[in-house]
Amino acid sequence: MTSPVRVLVADDHPIVRDGLRAALGPGSGVELAGEAADGEQAVRLAAELRPDVVLMDLRMPGLDGVAAIRRIAGTGPRVLVLTTFDTDVLPALEAGAHGYLLKDAPAGELVRAVLAVHRGETVIAPAVAGRLAEQVRRPSRGALSRRELEVLRLVAGGATNKEAAAALFISEASVKTHLLHVYAKLDVRDRAAAVSEGYRRGLLTA
Repeated sequence: MTSPVRVLVADDHPIVRDGLRAALGPGSGVELAGEAADGEQAVRLAAELRPDVVLMDLRMPGLDGVAAIRRIAGTGPRVLVLTTFDTDVLPALEAGAHGYLLKDAPAGELVRAVLAVHRGETVIAPAVAGRLAEQVRRPSRGALSRRELEVLRLVAGGATNKEAAAALFISEASVKTHLLHVYAKLDVRDRAAAVSEGYRRGLLTA
């Protein structure tokens, strides 16, 4: 008899975890190995419990899902993203996820996706496939140049435009231009959002 696929569920909403616990019940070929309420706990339990698949939400407090995937990738478990948002497909896959589903997926589809990911397949929800194709067609959008990354790091450290210009031996006008390019590539509108997005994508480290 084939052993059930052991799944670690990582989601900060108890009601979502309750629903997933019911979906991964007896007879599904899948069993719940454990539950995590945030990214740090997911990383720790993935190492301790050694599940076959980690079912990962992306928007969680503390360490977010993409950062957690990056730390889990390559350690054994395969990661299947289960989230409400269809905007983080490429970052999640680049971090090491093996699949991407939305939370409105029926229970049967979820179970099939878990089993497929365990077999080594990549599963992408049809609803997000179009967005993934769009992101792949525009790969340069999020690729910061060396100088843009330097400016972003200085801004993340609290530097003003004037201070960043002095540190890099360039003009304030150049700093402003680099920041505008950063905003466009990260799809944000201001400094704070750029810094937040930089951390989320792993471009910045604490």
